Amino acid sequence: MNSKLNPFEPPKIEPITIANSNKLRMIVVVVLAFAILTYLSKSYLNLDFLVEQESRLKAYYDSHPFVVYLLAFVIYVTVTGLSIPGATILSLLYAWFFGFGRGLILVSFASAAGATLAFLLSRYLFRDWIQQKFGERLRVINKAFDREGNFYLFLMRLIPVFPFFVVNAVMGLTKIKAFTFWWVSQLGMLAGTAIYVYAGSRIPDLITLKKEGVKAVFTGSQLAQISIALAMLGLFPIIAKKLAQRFRRKQLQNS
Repeated sequence: MNSKLNPFEPPKIEPITIANSNKLRMIVVVVLAFAILTYLSKSYLNLDFLVEQESRLKAYYDSHPFVVYLLAFVIYVTVTGLSIPGATILSLLYAWFFGFGRGLILVSFASAAGATLAFLLSRYLFRDWIQQKFGERLRVINKAFDREGNFYLFLMRLIPVFPFFVVNAVMGLTKIKAFTFWWVSQLGMLAGTAIYVYAGSRIPDLITLKKEGVKAVFTGSQLAQISIALAMLGLFPIIAKKLAQRFRRKQLQNS
């Protein structure tokens, strides 16, 4: 008798392999790290706490610059890699603390490294969950990626149609290589990163930022100009690609 049709035969249970057990442990560790670091970020990545510690942070940086820079890099990679809220405020704070040049280098490389970490976690640990959660977006991005290739990822980074963490998670389920994902993300996010870092570098001090908010950095007209500049920057590669395609078609017709 076929065992599938026998109601009295107990179902077969898949054995727990060492690989599955290790994967489960890794998922538990990542989830716990996310919960703990989210709690810590709410406690310590806020203006009230940082205003109190401003002088101490600057004094420690003066005596241990490399340690502070390395620690700041690790914190940013962890926050973005685990998709913990707070990356935007970190960008502003790092720019205020380190200045525009060093802040831009730090945030640019840390954000790309964090995005790649989230990409790898999606690909190797959370594939099934992400497929269920973002199934529709995954189909849309897969079709566009098959059609446009790496240029589509570049556009998603330059023009944030999808949230940062969604792009990281969904791209982990595509066929793109991790190294390619890293350098395209690094390049695509550079313009937006420069805007945030420039804004942060203009913060006079944290007490003023706490009292006045965004007015301490930009006026309304300046914010409008920046928004227009970002929109034009996002349209530029699309227009350039359309012109290149048109030029190729004309060449083929003339040949």
